[in-house]
Amino acid sequence: MSVETAIATTPAATSGLRIPGHLAVIMDGNGRWAQARGKVRTEGHVEGVKALRRLVDLSIRYGIKHLTVFSFSSENWRRPRDEVNFIFGLLHRFVASDLATLIQNNVRIRIIGSSKGLDEPLRRLIAEVQSKTANNTGLELIVAFNYGGKSELTEAVQSIAAEVAAGRLKPEDITEATVERALYTSGIPDPDMIIRTSGEQRVSNFLIWQGAYSELVFVEEHWPDFNEQVFLRALDEYSSRNRRFGGIESRSP
Repeated sequence: MSVETAIATTPAATSGLRIPGHLAVIMDGNGRWAQARGKVRTEGHVEGVKALRRLVDLSIRYGIKHLTVFSFSSENWRRPRDEVNFIFGLLHRFVASDLATLIQNNVRIRIIGSSKGLDEPLRRLIAEVQSKTANNTGLELIVAFNYGGKSELTEAVQSIAAEVAAGRLKPEDITEATVERALYTSGIPDPDMIIRTSGEQRVSNFLIWQGAYSELVFVEEHWPDFNEQVFLRALDEYSSRNRRFGGIESRSP
């Protein structure tokens, strides 16, 4: 099964919804979805990939410019090795079956996270995906893989400290922009909205710098049940928010 060719329409144009320029999603609940149905956890991950395809299609249709998904955290290594291997295998199959359609839909893919612990075939796959979609100008799909927000900040601090030690940067010249350039997400705008599925109400080490002013929307559905109805409900909630960024006047998106 592959991603369907996106329909060249913008439903949001007539829906009255405010569309985030950058949407981030914590795709939570695959295992619980499976267990609730008497299935093994890996079946939940398979259904989760289908939900990801739906989200990519919806993001294209509704005109979202940047979509970041939390696919595998640096803490997920604590899971059983068989489950971790299965998730990695799913990534390979998703790319193999969907890459051509993503390219056809003008999607640019960017992978953020640490390369530590990844085998060479997986590193080559990541490099290939990014290279083949680098010139696409539509939706930018950012996949947070082997990612942890604290680890990202630690690496950023180490990079900046090395610049100071080499005499290329003065401590007093370090600004927020300096930190942002050292993050995995350098050049990507901060997320306007972060959705988390499965009813959990925390960010779990995801985009902890970038999400400082993101609108958080929590939905009860497990990730495999994420569909257009849930998506629209989240957008409706986001549209009702008054984004002040510490000030008084509302700012959009």
